[in-house]
Amino acid sequence: MEHLDKKKWEQENVLRLVKKSRKGVLRVVFSRFGLMALLLILELVLLWMMWRWFNNDFEWFAAAQGVFTVLMFFHLFNSDMDATGKLTWMFLLAVIPIPASIFLWFTEKDVGHRTLKRRVQQRIDESRDLLHQDPEVLRDPEIESSGTDDLCRYLNRSGSFPLYANTETKFFPQGEDKFAALLEELQKAEKFIFLEYFIIDEGYMWGSILKILADKAAQGVDVRVLYDGMLEISTLPWDYPRRLEKLGIRCKAFAPIQPFLSTHYNYRDHRKILVIDGKAAFTGGVNLADEYINRKERFGHWKDTAILLRGEAVQSFTLMFLQMWNLTEKEPRWDEALLPSPPVEAEGYVMPYCDCPLDDYKVGESVYMDILNRAKDYVHIMTPYLILDNEMETALKFAAQRGVDVKLILPGIPDKKAAYALAKSHYQYLTAAGVKLYEYTPGFVHAKIFASDDVKAVVGTINLDYRSLYHHFECAAYLYGGPTVGDVERDFQRTREQCRRVTPETIRHEKLGYKLGGSLMKLVAPLL
Repeated sequence: MEHLDKKKWEQENVLRLVKKSRKGVLRVVFSRFGLMALLLILELVLLWMMWRWFNNDFEWFAAAQGVFTVLMFFHLFNSDMDATGKLTWMFLLAVIPIPASIFLWFTEKDVGHRTLKRRVQQRIDESRDLLHQDPEVLRDPEIESSGTDDLCRYLNRSGSFPLYANTETKFFPQGEDKFAALLEELQKAEKFIFLEYFIIDEGYMWGSILKILADKAAQGVDVRVLYDGMLEISTLPWDYPRRLEKLGIRCKAFAPIQPFLSTHYNYRDHRKILVIDGKAAFTGGVNLADEYINRKERFGHWKDTAILLRGEAVQSFTLMFLQMWNLTEKEPRWDEALLPSPPVEAEGYVMPYCDCPLDDYKVGESVYMDILNRAKDYVHIMTPYLILDNEMETALKFAAQRGVDVKLILPGIPDKKAAYALAKSHYQYLTAAGVKLYEYTPGFVHAKIFASDDVKAVVGTINLDYRSLYHHFECAAYLYGGPTVGDVERDFQRTREQCRRVTPETIRHEKLGYKLGGSLMKLVAPLL
């Protein structure tokens, strides 16, 4: 009887738009993506045939190839690419000179995404002055002495990221906690609901949310959904926006899959943003799929985190969403960003920020490195991936070597074996410098948090890997002071109790497959 009641409740409160049979290999093969993948393969075969033709039919090809390779090396040495990326490209040029040169030219010319880059910069320029920094906040002696004011000024060179007082924050140590609060907040919506997520997958979590969204849209609430276009090949059909529009929900896919080669697809929308009426905003690692709330088990227990903001700082997340939404709007509107978020009396400061891969600012990495370089007592980190460039690895080691307690919690059960092997390739060098590493034995850590010195914390979407730090659109909330910083640190300590410590002995006894795989994958880590 209880089972029937539960099933009936789900039928009434969980909305599904896709039949389960649409998922799987057949869906990919017989979808629009299947046709596009075929066209991409044909393009690659054509390029390979052209290279083979030149290679076989000209005796002077080998000599010309050698000269060309040397010139490409000179080009790389004089480029502004990071050192780790240069090493990867040099390896590829030495092994496969012509294909690697074509690929390098292709990525440097940004084929296919110049329009996107121009639109992103245009939208940022249009909205840069919509939000204003309260000068009194930056004059706080504690803010000035901590260097947070300098960090705020740096961030505002790349976008509009004020540091706010009058904002209450609540930390969620599990995806289930965020989900419960999210449902409660959605029911309060009166004006608008904006969702921007990297992953949406039909099931209990998204179905419960979608039911409320549909009800709110029927009541006249402006409901908009934005998700990453790669979902067309993983969880959602290509016509999903049209299905949501039938419910009164406006929907877009960021960078939907198209049948041509383009570096545009290297830049994904990895952000997780939910804004309600300009009064409440969520961000963090939790996507909208059942594994994120442990409703479905994939890699053991799924450990994730999120944060809720109420107050003035919500405006920044409203603006972030509109900047992305308006990329494809002929006449962009910013009305919701201009709605004042009601102040909430609270301790501490909050600075929401985002990272755009199309400008010259490495915002995500710079914030993390600022925390590491200014830390006095400790920096505690959770991240699902550890694929580091030379600068970040140096910052972690330098902080530990000057006496800062640097600890990282990583997954004990991986979601991607290649990324897991790459993470382990850093273990020996980090532990030798005094960095303490832990693996979460119950399962997979998807949280992205930094906590430092009981005064600073970051909760967001930014992993410690090349994808997040160089190629994805990302976002986070930077916290200074206030009780939530302590909540983040306490969650770190509780999670650490469920971890195994990485030691020189465990590194020596690591599986040979991970050792070899990590060493090999490190050669092309910046391309992963």
